[in-house]
Amino acid sequence: MTAPPPSLWLDGLDSPITPTRPLARDIDVDVAIVGAGFTGLWTAYYLKRARPDARITIVDKEFAGFGASGRNGGWASALLPTSIATLAKEHGRDSALAFDAAMRASVDELIAAADDVSADAHITKGGTVVVARTELQWERAQAEVSEADEFGLGDRVHLLDRDAAATRLNATGTLGGTYTPDCAVIQPARLVRALAAAVQDMGVDLYEGTPATAIGPHRVATPGGEITAAHVIRATEGYTAQLPGYKRAVAPVYSLMIATAPLSDPQWQEIGLAQRETFSDYRHLIVYGQRTADGRMIFGGRGAPYHFGSATRPEFDTHTKVFAKLQASIVEMFPTLAGTPITHRWGGALGIARDWHASVGLDADTGIGWAGGYVGDGVTTTNLAGRTLRDLILGEDTALTHLPWVGHRSRRWEVEPLRWLGANAGLVGLSVADAEERLTRRPSVIARALSPLVGGHL
Repeated sequence: MTAPPPSLWLDGLDSPITPTRPLARDIDVDVAIVGAGFTGLWTAYYLKRARPDARITIVDKEFAGFGASGRNGGWASALLPTSIATLAKEHGRDSALAFDAAMRASVDELIAAADDVSADAHITKGGTVVVARTELQWERAQAEVSEADEFGLGDRVHLLDRDAAATRLNATGTLGGTYTPDCAVIQPARLVRALAAAVQDMGVDLYEGTPATAIGPHRVATPGGEITAAHVIRATEGYTAQLPGYKRAVAPVYSLMIATAPLSDPQWQEIGLAQRETFSDYRHLIVYGQRTADGRMIFGGRGAPYHFGSATRPEFDTHTKVFAKLQASIVEMFPTLAGTPITHRWGGALGIARDWHASVGLDADTGIGWAGGYVGDGVTTTNLAGRTLRDLILGEDTALTHLPWVGHRSRRWEVEPLRWLGANAGLVGLSVADAEERLTRRPSVIARALSPLVGGHL
């Protein structure tokens, strides 16, 4: 197995990770889950609660929480990669609103489930503040609130004037912003490891150090043995392309993060985040951050390159230039951080479907189920996915099984080198779009041109 990546979250566990034994024989079970991240573990957790006698096995190439579940930005938000307007256009207003409500409810469900599995995950539901630091960003903030009002969600997305925004997050140049209460900060590695321990206590067999070499109808092949199952759940997200036949299903794109040393009280008084709000701004190239329980600033963003052939390797978890840009960005936003040591630098792959549409489903003929394509918004979405897969596996007709992501099939990514060219052009273009707007003070022509490539999200 690969050594644990240098994540602040994994470093913050109370004890070293001791992997379980790998699978070393053929077995027959009711449900075989490939991937011991949040998606696979929540699926096992909710299935076992509903059917304690269900025989469930999880296999993972590395260990529970090795991937994005143990390395993400620590946002348990109600965000989806697909906007509510797009969902309404594709599936109708009522379905879009039902999905939005399910995601908001899932934030509280995740918090309750974390308590149930005794996860000391440093959870605080402080909401999210997104600041606008240019006139064009302020226009985007106003447009977001207008869209929320159109869907009757004005009580969930609040427009902040300059003073109100700066009170929550005192970033340089703040003109205003938005606030939503539907987000909690978490220590994700603590939650995923506690969840892995809980499902094992419930009777789920977890085999770490066990890569799935192939999945097919009612079967999972591994080096140590074959698993036969009524249902096979693919919960591999950013590592999906490693499976035969799935090379073009989900593109792994890297997001990188840095963490400061604990800040002083005067520094936090200058910055804000008194309620441990998560934060971002309205630039095109995504950035995100939070205040940790021990007083660090976590700051992350996109910008690392997509690697040819959807490759994922440990050396891709770091990128010196991106880390330097992240550090420069937080000092530019918060000058009080100048000279503050950066103690951790890490990253990992997230999964992006070609249409930027997360999905969950189960094929009745093959028994193969799946969930993923979260585009970095997976902490809460995986919880909803786990409960939805539970209902699909049990054959129950519920409100969850009628949500518009159920059964959605994204088209495949282009073949190489088109995939490599397009993905990296998009990443570079978003950076250039922000620079273009700073120079022209007009909405970016580049961002508008890139919109079809990124699912209409600009």
